[in-house]
Amino acid sequence: MITDTAVTASIRMEALLSAHTLVLNRHWMAVGFTQARRAISLVYEDVAKVIAPDTFALYDFATWADLSRHAPTQDCIRSVRVVFRIPEIIILTTYSGMPRANVAFSRRNLCIRDRYTCQFCGEKLSSENLTIDHILPRSRGGHATWENCVLACVRCNERKGDRKPEEVGMRLLKQPRRPRWAPSFGIPLRHRKESWEKFISDVYWDIELES
Repeated sequence: MITDTAVTASIRMEALLSAHTLVLNRHWMAVGFTQARRAISLVYEDVAKVIAPDTFALYDFATWADLSRHAPTQDCIRSVRVVFRIPEIIILTTYSGMPRANVAFSRRNLCIRDRYTCQFCGEKLSSENLTIDHILPRSRGGHATWENCVLACVRCNERKGDRKPEEVGMRLLKQPRRPRWAPSFGIPLRHRKESWEKFISDVYWDIELES
């Protein structure tokens, strides 16, 4: 007979295994996320290691299971022989590539690219208080593309109207371009965890790499 306690435990186990784990390549750069059950399999197969979110120390399956047994948390799955804390971040031990993904042209991604900032006056606002401005107006042949669209506050949008910026003495803060892929475009906000921020924040991805 299956008890209510067993059903509850099964539901909880499924929820834990369906949680999301951030995946880094071997250069410690985020390449996406996966379900915890897949992350655990990768660690068990020795193609990934768990990163401790507080110390960033690396653990293989056995050492992470040992840590989980001696310092269990509410995010642990348990079997007869193993206690295993759900990993929040894993690092692939050999993979060094990056996703070859185009960033979809959408309002959300435009907000991420322009950092919720009017590209004329520099005011930072919520997405609800920003408009999408066509640099070359649609009435004059402009298209909805990464290179022709920027965020603008209502005031700047109304001032520019159906004209080019230079025709009304306005200047863009920067030339708009198609963004390269970064985790901020690929990972929905609802899935993000505090321990991921070091690896997916704009600050991390904007650091100029040494040649």
